[in-house]
Amino acid sequence: MKQSEIINKTEEYVLHTYNRFPLAVESGNGVRVRGADGREYLDFMAGIAVYALGYHYPGYDEALIEQIGKVIHTSNLYYHEPLAKAAEKVVRSTGLSKVFFTNSGAEAIEGALKAARKYAWNKTGRAGHEIIAMNDSFHGRSVGALSVTGNAHYRDPFKPLMGGVKFADYNDIDSVRACLTDDTCAIIMETVQGEGGIYPADPEFLAEIRRICDERDILLILDEIQCGMGRTGSMWAFEQYGIRPDILTCAKALGCGVPVGAFVLNEKAASGSLVPGDHGTTYGGNPFVLSAVSTVFDLYEANGITEHAAKAAGYLAAALDRLKDKYPCITAHRGLGLMRGLEFSVEVPAGKVAALALEKGLMIITAGGNVLRFVPPLVIEEADIDEAVSVLDSCIAELTA
Repeated sequence: MKQSEIINKTEEYVLHTYNRFPLAVESGNGVRVRGADGREYLDFMAGIAVYALGYHYPGYDEALIEQIGKVIHTSNLYYHEPLAKAAEKVVRSTGLSKVFFTNSGAEAIEGALKAARKYAWNKTGRAGHEIIAMNDSFHGRSVGALSVTGNAHYRDPFKPLMGGVKFADYNDIDSVRACLTDDTCAIIMETVQGEGGIYPADPEFLAEIRRICDERDILLILDEIQCGMGRTGSMWAFEQYGIRPDILTCAKALGCGVPVGAFVLNEKAASGSLVPGDHGTTYGGNPFVLSAVSTVFDLYEANGITEHAAKAAGYLAAALDRLKDKYPCITAHRGLGLMRGLEFSVEVPAGKVAALALEKGLMIITAGGNVLRFVPPLVIEEADIDEAVSVLDSCIAELTA
């Protein structure tokens, strides 16, 4: 099909909940995709931080093809080898105790919230417990995930949402303390806020959150759906803070393309919360997706993916600093590892930069607060970074001329 036909049919038959870029992706290879228009594009958004290994990384496709030849789905009423292997690798990498596999990041958040409230129920014998979330956060679009997403734009049309949620300001410990009550059972936050504008947690803030949770027996839920799996230069962003959550949520690069997420619990949370009948999923953690997860961990380890990402991140950060110094319309550069943002003044909409970049062969997306978001595949090379920054340089020059 021609690109115009693909776009027209999509607009005719698919519910319009996304304002898509005018590109129909046909295939991918490495860190580049080919569109149905016949052009090649450098991918600096990686399916929104999903394609950490890029497209067709050696060993990935082969593992999935092999699993298709065996069995794709069994339900969770039976055991299978990919589950055993993937669970061990996820648990060991996090330093936690038990994992539950889901189909998405939003479902991982839902499970984490249920685990936190069940933990409090078991401890106190009553319901009505509260959760503290952060303003400007994003945790997903299901009702539970929306309930802890600190953005009125996403929340307001769907109220009433799940009750018992209070919002504090990210990196403001006094605002967190103001929300605490004897009914607080969990604090949920992104280790690096993504949709909210690429804001890493301050080390002192996260350390004090951890101390408060320990002191009051509150569960700390860290959302690393976007910032986990090597994105920040360590396998998990929390490792750079010297703390560990009680519950971790992950997805996106966990499967590097297949729809899979997970919430991972420490022994206290696991043994004190969900039991048979409390939670479930028909598709979650099936043999196909978990063969991908297991393979991703193997490929990361064998090929030093996280170490490569940390090195590439330093090169990207320096390049973005130079771009910021060159253009007064870039008001801030922040981030961690290969999760970075350039904030623009209101005169230069980040969305226009992204749209013009696509015309010039670069796929890149935005985040909240007029921010251009950089979440490329972790396997990018310095030459790819140079190319992307050169394209952006020309876009900004054109928009500010």
